[in-house]
Amino acid sequence: MADASNTIYVLNGPNLNLLGLREPEIYGSTTLDEIADMLEDRARELGFAIDVRQTNHEGMLVDWLHEAQAEGVRAVLLNAAAYTHTSIALLDAIKAIATPVVEVHLSDPKTREAFRHISYVGMAAAKTVEGHGADSYRIALEAIASGEV
Repeated sequence: MADASNTIYVLNGPNLNLLGLREPEIYGSTTLDEIADMLEDRARELGFAIDVRQTNHEGMLVDWLHEAQAEGVRAVLLNAAAYTHTSIALLDAIKAIATPVVEVHLSDPKTREAFRHISYVGMAAAKTVEGHGADSYRIALEAIASGEV
């Protein structure tokens, strides 16, 4: 990593590897690879590098959040997917690091099932961007670049 302070981690949780196939009426038809390509282009325009990752394992997300702090990255975009609503471990990991975390969601969880209305990630995130489909990631990236986060 050339300049970690200019790098933004984009961390994606469970089932996001199936974007484009899984419930497109909720999550859209854009794949995670397409989102990554769009983000890489936009990040480059804004003078940032990004590191896009996906895992179906909660502990890996925790490890990557710790790594973000250790490496000194600028910020983290985190779409924790279903772990958003269940993971006190992610809440604690975000609270344990100084690296700002922006919570990202393709859909708007507040308009969905009641169990999705609670966000443990959001309790510690610096900002939440939700409900804009794939553009949620771009909006979050631009918030970091503008100094809002």
